[in-house]
Amino acid sequence: MEKNSIDNDEISLKELIVKIKEWFDYLLSQWKIILLIAVIGATLGLIYSFMKKPTYTATMTFALEDEKSGGGIGGALGLASSFGLDLGGSGGSVFSGANLAEFFKSRSMVEKTLLRPVMVDGKTISLVEMYIQNNDWRKNWEKNPRLTKLEFIPNANRERFTRIQDSILGVIYKNLLNSALTVGQKDKKVAIISIDVVSANELFSKYFCEALAKEVSDFYIDTKSKKSRENMLILERQTDSIRRELNAAITGVAVANDNTFNLNPALNVRRAPSARRQVDVQANTAILTELVKQTELAKVTLRKDTPLIQIIDKPILPLAKERFGKAKGILYGGFLFGFLTVFILTIIKFLKQII
Repeated sequence: MEKNSIDNDEISLKELIVKIKEWFDYLLSQWKIILLIAVIGATLGLIYSFMKKPTYTATMTFALEDEKSGGGIGGALGLASSFGLDLGGSGGSVFSGANLAEFFKSRSMVEKTLLRPVMVDGKTISLVEMYIQNNDWRKNWEKNPRLTKLEFIPNANRERFTRIQDSILGVIYKNLLNSALTVGQKDKKVAIISIDVVSANELFSKYFCEALAKEVSDFYIDTKSKKSRENMLILERQTDSIRRELNAAITGVAVANDNTFNLNPALNVRRAPSARRQVDVQANTAILTELVKQTELAKVTLRKDTPLIQIIDKPILPLAKERFGKAKGILYGGFLFGFLTVFILTIIKFLKQII
């Protein structure tokens, strides 16, 4: 029984070797076709290497502020909260880490960046207009009267855009997100985020990378420090108001003292306005002293919340250049077409055997 199983295994192994040799001989007999198509593929790869424009990569890295670095200001914030004042200092967690990286790729931030002005050949245009020029879209729009007069003015009001403008911005956003823009943390243990922008135009890569970082940074700072800034403005208005009241009360005391100068000591009623003004001065002085303290605490909190993004590296010309080389084009094209030819010939022979 065991001897028969060994014989069957030997037979199956021999058949396998014969089959492999048969297939190999078949493909070898078709070497002219395989070689011809591989040469065609290598030629196409070489042509593609000439047609393919080089790409430029702009890279910017920045670090996020540590949210736990509150330090000794916690006691000051606790003192302020005891007086019913919220000085902020706890917002902004939605922008931390990976959330902020995704925020860079949001459509609103990318579109606002595209509408930022840049200087190109002595003219001020928007980044979206620069993108359209780089891709020669206007040549294809010449036959369409609705597109020939289409303009994207720098810092234009986004809400007034037409449906066509919205569609164009949407296409550009998808193109940038799929092939040009990369945002992420290279190491999850380190709070350093990098932005990579790849395009065929060196200046566009640099301008867009810097403008996107600026747009997100401004929005980030305004949003995270909004509560602290509003509280500081309220405290400053209250401080100015109490200071005016205190000045008015001090003036009132002086006027009341002038009116009671050399007054008969028996006429105490005439001294009542002066006494009331003295009370106003004391009360306003106490209130003003406390408001000044709270205003200074609010300023400290606002300064703490403001430096949210620390730029480490900026893109510097010349940018990193990547070109699809001739040797790579020949190798990739020849291998791809040769492999596809072998695959197709194998399928044809297999189908013939089945039929």
